[in-house]
Amino acid sequence: MPKLPQKSRRLMLLLICTCITPTGCSLWPGKSDDDEKDALRELMKAPKPPDLVREAAISSGLHTIRADGVSAVNALAGTGGPADPSIFRDQLIEEMKHRDFDNPNQILESDDTSLVRVQATIPPGARRGDPLDIRVLAPKESRTSDLRGGWLLEARLRQQIAVKKQLMQSAIRQSDVLVTATGPVLTRAAYSASMDTVNKTEGVVISGGRVQTSRTMSLVLRPQFRHVAIATAISSAVNQRFFFFDGSTRRGIAKPIEDDYIEIEVHPRYRDNIPRMMEVVRAVGVKPESSDTQKRLTDLASRLADPATAADAALQLEALGESAVPTLIEGLKSNNQELRFYAAEALAYIDRTESIEVLEKSASDVAAFRAPALLALQGLKQQASLDALKRLTNQPSMETRYGSFCAIRRRPEGKRTLNSQALGSFWFYRVPSTSSPAIVVSLRESAEIVLFGDLSPLVITQFVRGPGGIIVKPDTEGSGKLRISRFQVGQEDKIAVVDSSPPSVIAGIVAVGGGYGDVIEFLRLFKEKNYLADQLAIDPLPKMMRTYYRDQDDEDAFADAS
Repeated sequence: MPKLPQKSRRLMLLLICTCITPTGCSLWPGKSDDDEKDALRELMKAPKPPDLVREAAISSGLHTIRADGVSAVNALAGTGGPADPSIFRDQLIEEMKHRDFDNPNQILESDDTSLVRVQATIPPGARRGDPLDIRVLAPKESRTSDLRGGWLLEARLRQQIAVKKQLMQSAIRQSDVLVTATGPVLTRAAYSASMDTVNKTEGVVISGGRVQTSRTMSLVLRPQFRHVAIATAISSAVNQRFFFFDGSTRRGIAKPIEDDYIEIEVHPRYRDNIPRMMEVVRAVGVKPESSDTQKRLTDLASRLADPATAADAALQLEALGESAVPTLIEGLKSNNQELRFYAAEALAYIDRTESIEVLEKSASDVAAFRAPALLALQGLKQQASLDALKRLTNQPSMETRYGSFCAIRRRPEGKRTLNSQALGSFWFYRVPSTSSPAIVVSLRESAEIVLFGDLSPLVITQFVRGPGGIIVKPDTEGSGKLRISRFQVGQEDKIAVVDSSPPSVIAGIVAVGGGYGDVIEFLRLFKEKNYLADQLAIDPLPKMMRTYYRDQDDEDAFADAS
């Protein structure tokens, strides 16, 4: 028999006691049977349903979870080192024994291997199999000088919590495996000109992790609303607004589990913006739509025209769904760009194409709206949204260009649309753009190099020595070619002769065995020596949660709009 929740057990015990109490015997001294029955009826009485879900419930599961582990990086060119005795070495040896490594102590004594700590941050709503960026750092006990060119052996990451024991002792409690990770390490030294030695012993494995346990979202009812009737009513209201088809079956996203706990499944439309989904879910009205709905729409239209309340009004209108579309479309006509953006963002999540023009302009003109506008456009399936994102790759702003590129790449047809090319351990893209040519390097989400527009040839007058024994220098005089060579002890020399265009040089570095980090470091060196004339941007993605500052002109526009 399943174990009942504590509150349900208390209520059942109270009912049993009421049933078996002899006539004239009171559960509470000084109270009659009628008083007891009245108290019991009051206890079982459902609270009055709230107008909005957020009045009765708070969101749970929106925090990130950190997972930690230890592993080893191998394939180093003598820049590793024996790991000194430490808690990290003990953990790694134990882990390696469980995975049937032969002689783990010998592996950790090699100069081509480094003990490393491994960390990952699991976002809200992550599903099993989702990729994660992995942070790698060599602790002081590893005696490692450089992680460049290394490969992270498979690591298993868990949530770790320190608990106090008796006599001032402490212990570490670990969860089940939350993330597994492996892949090539990109050190900070590859893209940073700083001489800090820490840059060589810290790095990232881009999308090298895989989530092993899906995270659930939920609504937790406030104490005064904890009742099965309220949990059921809220779930019904949410499912009336948010549902999807699993094959031929319609399924809502809300499932009441207990009288104070409702599990929320992530709706596909909000997969890339889960915090917004939970805000919209909490803005859902609990009561069914009725004649009062039109009165509410009128009130929300008024609030949508006021800068102080417009953002929240747009969320509530989005929560109403199709019935709010005319009100939101009317909001697009405002003279104020902020108000137009809120209306357009809400319309986009209702899958309306009327939002596209305003979102495109918001991404182009207002830094605070850029990231959310691109996310909204990214999720619209219509061709018009893809066309808008392509136009944004012509903007002068580097983060607008690269942000719109990423929005295209994340779409189901993204890599095909962008004509992606696998080049060694990373993706390579050439994107037409009418703005100034530029090269973008990614440090998260996807190992990729993106070339915008037609870049100028590299003008290399002297040899450039880069990582891993790779040298780039002019070929025979007057040929206009570049010779890329790699010399390593115990290995055959590798040579590639290419023209001086950046795409050819990048391909040449890969042809002689260079990896993603090697290419990035050469691009940085070319720029520092003024051999690369065009812009080089490192991970210029627009940031979420920027603050929008209204100026005086905006205030005048608000007055005109009202």
